[in-house]
Amino acid sequence: MDRQVEVVEGGHAVAGLPGAVIVVAHRGPGRPAQDSPALVALESLAELVREAIAQKPEGPGATVARQATRWLMKHAEQISPGEPIDFGILCTAENGGVAIFLHGAVTAVLADDTEVARYRGSTAAFTVDRVAEVPARAAALFVDDARGRIPNLPPERGIGRLVEGIAPAGGAIVWFDAARTRPPATGRASGPGETPRRTEMPPLPTARIERKSSAESDTGQLLDSRRTPEPREPSGPAPGPEPPPPHPSAASTAMLDAEAEQQAIDPRHAPTQLRGTNPAPQPDPDLQRRLEATARATALTVRVLGFKCARAHPSDPRAAFCTVCGMPVDQTQPLIEVVRPPLGMLILDDGTSYLLAADAVLGRDPEHSAAAESGLVPLRVDDASGGMSRAHAEIRLVNWDVSVVDRGSTNGTRTRLPGYRDWIRLAPHQSMALIPGTEIMLGNRVLRFEHSAPPPFGR
Repeated sequence: MDRQVEVVEGGHAVAGLPGAVIVVAHRGPGRPAQDSPALVALESLAELVREAIAQKPEGPGATVARQATRWLMKHAEQISPGEPIDFGILCTAENGGVAIFLHGAVTAVLADDTEVARYRGSTAAFTVDRVAEVPARAAALFVDDARGRIPNLPPERGIGRLVEGIAPAGGAIVWFDAARTRPPATGRASGPGETPRRTEMPPLPTARIERKSSAESDTGQLLDSRRTPEPREPSGPAPGPEPPPPHPSAASTAMLDAEAEQQAIDPRHAPTQLRGTNPAPQPDPDLQRRLEATARATALTVRVLGFKCARAHPSDPRAAFCTVCGMPVDQTQPLIEVVRPPLGMLILDDGTSYLLAADAVLGRDPEHSAAAESGLVPLRVDDASGGMSRAHAEIRLVNWDVSVVDRGSTNGTRTRLPGYRDWIRLAPHQSMALIPGTEIMLGNRVLRFEHSAPPPFGR
């Protein structure tokens, strides 16, 4: 399989490794310098990816995603204090597909003969972690521009090749089809004499949150699933005349309109699970938009008493160090009212994560429960064992504390503190405070509570 890596002109940074490509956004003036946060982050991420490839040479995707998430939690703020680091990684997945990991304003584009799939880091609460089938034509990483737009893929591959190393760029394109140099002019199915499109392998289990309008996009998203497929769109031109880029070097300036990202998805392309007993549910776009709006409205109006660290992040007054950046907190300062940031995240056993910005209800069908109708955010957890109730447990955020409450479920809610082997069954309707590392068992699914690394609040 040909894997020519073509660098797209731009002022950001790209690293090529055997079996992986990394793109990091540079937000400072001019080209990135050796000591700029973009290059420091790129070198750090490249070393992380090299270690993952050494551990799992047959498919490091899952290891890369796990290590990159830890890197965001521990090192990103030290490299770029107060400013998020936007980056994307493409590498090989364990099943032979393409593993995609995104954080911030970086977009992955996968192009087949007739379809283009886009995965946008800017629409995720924290990260995008996906596995997709190897596309017939190309896979690319682009840094979004200031208006959130991304370039089109060029109509044909260029002659340049990034073998290994670091280069200034606006993105990188990994070409897979050596024989094809120009995509079909329209999104029609292949006809006589054309190469038939290969049978698609369904991706890993996913859930989707769609955005309703550009007005909603401006408010930000505080609750999302890490496994969120993006709409698959026809690769042909949009309605109306729109000339293709005249040359591959113009790829960085031929931007897509933001409205193109909002096209509807054919329900026949809804993903299903490859293995296991928990098939992915058919998403309900209207419901997902309501959940997203509820999470935003609730989280952004919660004010609590707290301190601010040296970088003005709101902090728990009982903590000696800021949970956002790790800076010391002056315990002698007077209490003030601050906007409460997300208090952590729940990580499901399949890698899906939920950012905790508001009270939530967990279960296999919590959307129509009394808790959801009272304002709690419903978080659906699929379980085929029959041991999970429709509305099984609640997550409550009180001041700076996170607690779990069993809703009187048939089979109960169990918790396990970090470092302990035994599970404890909660008494119905009795809350238990969560500390980082605590595990929660609902039916045959397990979630783990961890600190999150949200962007700075209250600045």
